[in-house]
Amino acid sequence: MKTSEHLRPLLFSSEVTKLSGYSNQHLRRLEAKGAFPRRVRLGVNRIGWDRGEVQSWITERMEGRNNG
Repeated sequence: MKTSEHLRPLLFSSEVTKLSGYSNQHLRRLEAKGAFPRRVRLGVNRIGWDRGEVQSWITERMEGRNNG
């Protein structure tokens, strides 16, 4: 297997704020409470989130609205 086959797609800060509708500051608060997927530190000034985890988090919220 190639190394790239093991990599999972990441979302970066601007994409996560756009998808979630939350600011970076609020996302940090949610992460601290365990209420949002944890970020992946890629370097000193670069972070990302696992795309699948963020999409699952959004899906759970959408399903929750349908379940009352």
